[in-house]
Amino acid sequence: MNPTTPAVTPHPTQEITTRTDTREILANARRDIQRYRLDEYFIVDVDSHHVELDSWPDIIARIENPVLRDSGQQMIKNWPGADRTALGTFTPGMTAQDVGGRILHQAALAEPVTETAVHRDVTLVRRAMDSMSIDIQVVFPQPMLEIGLHPRPEVATQLLMAYNEWFTETILGDEPRIKTMLGLPFENPEASLRTVRKYADHPGVIGFLVTSQRSVGVHRNEYMPLYAELQERGMPLGFHAGPNQNDSMTSTMNKFLSAHAISFVTCNMTHMTNWVINGMGERFPNLKVIWIESGLAWVPFMMQRLDHEYQLRQSDAPLLTKMPSDYMREMYYTSQPLEITDLGLLESTFRAVDAEHSLLYSSDWPHWDFDVPGRIMNIPFLTEQAKRNILGENARKLFNL
Repeated sequence: MNPTTPAVTPHPTQEITTRTDTREILANARRDIQRYRLDEYFIVDVDSHHVELDSWPDIIARIENPVLRDSGQQMIKNWPGADRTALGTFTPGMTAQDVGGRILHQAALAEPVTETAVHRDVTLVRRAMDSMSIDIQVVFPQPMLEIGLHPRPEVATQLLMAYNEWFTETILGDEPRIKTMLGLPFENPEASLRTVRKYADHPGVIGFLVTSQRSVGVHRNEYMPLYAELQERGMPLGFHAGPNQNDSMTSTMNKFLSAHAISFVTCNMTHMTNWVINGMGERFPNLKVIWIESGLAWVPFMMQRLDHEYQLRQSDAPLLTKMPSDYMREMYYTSQPLEITDLGLLESTFRAVDAEHSLLYSSDWPHWDFDVPGRIMNIPFLTEQAKRNILGENARKLFNL
């Protein structure tokens, strides 16, 4: 360094903890509102999260089965820490998401909330929405999205049904900008169908989810009444991927990075393959399907791979009347995590999926790898109309907002 060059002066940096205010964490996103004129856009965030464990005793109290409900309440009463874990399951390795304690805000949303007129989760969602200029935010739980990995399917069903009742009655009623796609107790087809019929007319429910499921084939005949019901009601079906370091594919991986990169993708790749090759697009042509939180880089690969195999073995997929990739282009995809490492590859991916008409912006807030709306505004090859479509207009049409 030139001796005449002044030394760099270190400045204090803010430490982001579990108690840091959402509005401080998203300070740069607030600046994006003016930089990109985001207040002139209709923005729908199709994937965000709240922390349902903060209200776990209230959820346990809504369990329908009286024996299981009492068991959960006894756990909360007698076991330290069970007020956030009773009857649940926890995926090993997921605590590695805080990057050795450097990114803590997902570990717990413990920031101070003084407002008392609404549930604190509503206040926290409003803070995030206002900081990112989001008009509609689709809110999901966090650990409950791993419910498909629960070792006891009957418990998973009861927990998810209790959560859905609590969320629709406690959170959705106080803020019309908050919407949700409710998780289906997918291990139980009858309970899934009952869930759709119970909540489809709720003004805050705009669709339903299959969450982090690995063990059930989505093409099985017992699910056909569920898909028919969703199609008849015009309610989209989302597949929300989830991480797992215990899959046969990821169990040999010794790094969280590896399992995180692969397991989110293989989760949805499996369902996508079964959905397309078994002709669900032909059987339910008007059912809108969304692939959530698995990025986009895997989609062109699947298009090419399935097209190639189909050309060689069309007799294995007798219901198909067109190439597998054609069915995939009729589906919807959420943007997060958007793999912007090679703009040429990204542009090809956008073209392959017809992103201008199929891609839905999602933040995945408050997860450690969330994407703000500026992520879309910064893509140089997108037209102005494409940006508007991805940020909100595609979702407006899909969900009839």
